[in-house]
Amino acid sequence: MRMLNNILFSLLIVGGLNWLLVGIFRFDLIAFLFEGAIPTSYGVIYILVGVIVICSLSLFKKTND
Repeated sequence: MRMLNNILFSLLIVGGLNWLLVGIFRFDLIAFLFEGAIPTSYGVIYILVGVIVICSLSLFKKTND
């Protein structure tokens, strides 16, 4: 379970950095990292990051109760 949490946390960091870079420099980190990959894989990665954010919010709420 700890390994899964580390993977999810890593994807959460990559997603956050991606949005920071897009907002400041108009640079898409996901597209850069997966350059040459199938374009639909970008969508899958964005969906995974979004789901992880939602799951992280629920964990954050549990720890603050």
